[in-house]
Amino acid sequence: MGMHREHQFLGLPGWLWLLLTLAAIALFTAFSPLEKTLGANVRIVYLHGAWVWAALAGILLAGIAGLLGLLLRRQKLHAWSLALGRTGLLMWILFLPQSLYVMQANWNGLFLDEPRFRVPLNLAIVGVLLQVGLAFFPAGRWTSLGNLAYSAVVTGVMSSMQAILHPQSPIFTSGQWQIQLFFMALLVLLLGLELQIAGLWRRKLRG
Repeated sequence: MGMHREHQFLGLPGWLWLLLTLAAIALFTAFSPLEKTLGANVRIVYLHGAWVWAALAGILLAGIAGLLGLLLRRQKLHAWSLALGRTGLLMWILFLPQSLYVMQANWNGLFLDEPRFRVPLNLAIVGVLLQVGLAFFPAGRWTSLGNLAYSAVVTGVMSSMQAILHPQSPIFTSGQWQIQLFFMALLVLLLGLELQIAGLWRRKLRG
């Protein structure tokens, strides 16, 4: 009985909350405000940008949970670091095909040497190799160390990366509060989705 309650929130099962969050993300994307230059294509740009930030947040949270786990020697924090690390990497991998779509829709072609695609692709490969390696160890200090190191690398590389065709922060330089508001709402929903997925990983680790 306790196990059944643990998988519910406000009387609804976890899988239903996951579907509701996905539906809300789709609705916010579909009804987000248009922009003069990109027209309807700007909606995928909103989603893509918010998705990148959510993926970065997941990876960073995995590192923070790992650091706290190492300092406080709490097994629960090690497990959360593993769950958040896997979730953040999943979100990271999923934003790569979005990048290709955004390129094709807005630039009428693919520029695979764009640093904001090439570098995240390389980081994704490193992340997959890391998580595969960590899968051979139970959630513990090695997991936390790995996720802490990876989050530091991703944060450092992404903060210093240059762009060729990719615009610099088009949302927050737009000067339009409606666009910024919709973007922030999408980001909150994606963070909620990420935490739900991480929770599923966490429950699976706990058995």
